[in-house]
Amino acid sequence: MESFKKHTGSVAPLYQINIDTDQIIPKQFLKRIERTGFGEFLFNDWRFDNEGKPIKGFILNDPKYKKSSILAAGKNFGSGSSREHAAWALHDYGFRCILAPSFADIFYNNCFKIGLLPIQVDESQMEKIVNSSQINPNYQLTIDLDSQSIIEKDSNKKILFEINAFMKNCLLNGLDDIGLTLQHEEKIKKFEELH
Repeated sequence: MESFKKHTGSVAPLYQINIDTDQIIPKQFLKRIERTGFGEFLFNDWRFDNEGKPIKGFILNDPKYKKSSILAAGKNFGSGSSREHAAWALHDYGFRCILAPSFADIFYNNCFKIGLLPIQVDESQMEKIVNSSQINPNYQLTIDLDSQSIIEKDSNKKILFEINAFMKNCLLNGLDDIGLTLQHEEKIKKFEELH
């Protein structure tokens, strides 16, 4: 897994509440057996009409937000069915960080397993971030995981955030479940040799 230390990127505002995993990645795209390739189907029913043409007005279809790597969303983001594919699709599309006032628990944990950083930001701060990104499509933030801060690029204004120490360590060091296990490789080998 790629480590996450510091990331600077522009913000795509999708400030709606209760965006669930069915909306993030619709069920018909869950047949793939690999973890990649889901990005092209991200928010498929919102991005494309029945003929596969981009729906005008949807934020990710706006060329000004095409290269955004930070998503600003509403509360209860990632609710619904507990599919890992939702986090995979967001990451595969190019998002490195999701900001929201709250997340569904399973989705939140799935993000950490692939190097996607979900950050809880209180609603008044979220509204400022969303407004700024709507006014200026080049509005950029720097996410510094080590200092647990979100820094506005133009003003240097800083928002601090909380994160579980274990999850922070895993992201900083690029450790997924396999990476965590491999840290004990020598002990595992010794154990196997004894049996």
